[in-house]
Amino acid sequence: LYGGKVILVDGTYDDVNRLAYLLVDTAEVGIVNVNLRPFYVEGSKTMMFETVEALGWRAPQHIVVPMASGALFGALYKGLHEFETFGAISDADTVFHGVQPIGCSPISTAFEKGAEDVTPVRKPETLVKSLAIGNPGDGIYALNVARKTGGTCQKVSDNETVEAVKLLAKYTGIFAEPGGAITVAAVKQMRENGVIDAGDEVVCCVTGAGFKVDEVVEQVSGPAYVVPARLDKILETLQTNQPLSH
Repeated sequence: LYGGKVILVDGTYDDVNRLAYLLVDTAEVGIVNVNLRPFYVEGSKTMMFETVEALGWRAPQHIVVPMASGALFGALYKGLHEFETFGAISDADTVFHGVQPIGCSPISTAFEKGAEDVTPVRKPETLVKSLAIGNPGDGIYALNVARKTGGTCQKVSDNETVEAVKLLAKYTGIFAEPGGAITVAAVKQMRENGVIDAGDEVVCCVTGAGFKVDEVVEQVSGPAYVVPARLDKILETLQTNQPLSH
């Protein structure tokens, strides 16, 4: 829509992240969650500002957040405590719960095991592609937030996530992508397991819209570029208007 190029890498989410880090050192580009990451995180925390305002200037009792790199989890915690420091709210005692798909849940697995470090998932296997980061850069910080607030890190199956997409669409009119709807699936699971009680106040962060489905995006912006997981092919694609094959 704005004259840019969409490049699809034939590899995993972690391959893309690795190439992004290499790219910023090789070409004159700015990548939001790499060399512009501090701005990205500062922007993310405003979701908590809006949540607090919507609740009448108070902190929610529970908040459930999808986790990929874990950056959003920490950003929301930061935003909440900044509001407490500024005097916008009187307390910041929200319980933070993170959720990941079972097929790519390095942070939740570490939480479950009581581990201090996050062991990467080499080959994520989940349809929730937006959360399929096997080596989360902010995983340790997310673990710390969950533990210090008395929260949890949940794992949800793909089937449960798909059902949550349907549930949201049916009862709220919200068309969410799996990475956003997974929080609703987690709340159902948490209620069944006694993590939250009937009558508890729970905020679900539905962070992704359904328009992120590939087929819909292609209809709007045209075909994407598919390249091997190699830096030279990405640089070559940036210099041409023709799709590359491999």
